[in-house]
Amino acid sequence: MNPADVDLFFARLAARTPEPKTELEYVNAFTLLVAVVLSAQATDVGVNKATRALFERVQTPGEMLELGVEGVRGYVKSIGLFNTKARNIIALSDILVQSYGGEVPDDRKALESLPGVGRKTASVVLNVAFGHPTIPVDTHIFRVSNRTGLAPGHTANAVEDLLEALVPERWKPHAHHWLILHGRYTCKARGPNCRDCVVEDLCTFPEKSAR
Repeated sequence: MNPADVDLFFARLAARTPEPKTELEYVNAFTLLVAVVLSAQATDVGVNKATRALFERVQTPGEMLELGVEGVRGYVKSIGLFNTKARNIIALSDILVQSYGGEVPDDRKALESLPGVGRKTASVVLNVAFGHPTIPVDTHIFRVSNRTGLAPGHTANAVEDLLEALVPERWKPHAHHWLILHGRYTCKARGPNCRDCVVEDLCTFPEKSAR
């Protein structure tokens, strides 16, 4: 997709949803970090159901440590891989208390050093909590980027690198939210709703005319 089309692509998504936000529920940077760690291989809806009660009780790393692994497990057992995730949440909470004064660091390297935190999770936290123009790539963004021809790539990292190179600076702060919402509600994995797509004419998906 050429630069003019990329700009138009995001202009249209922005016109449809001027103020996009994450659908994960959180209270502060720490609860956001926990929610994103829990969201790996899980839906936002499922994570929110589990964390509403958890975040009523726990909002800081210190409070999470008081809860302990068993306590966390009790709140998140409805989420896939909950045993590993509960252990990671306690481990990262301990590091935040011991090394960062109980605060979530505004630094990619520091975030990625935390248990259960990879490139995508760090990018989400940097974007949502701290306003960095990162573009974390999840399954929705990977699909939309490849299907539409916006930023094709064989891996999530490759797509992320290409998006960061192609997306105009003015769209970067909200780019990943627009793409997630587009993938979740319009350009769905099964049966994309091409008739209701605001970027249909820019998209190179060969089967769209049949939808």
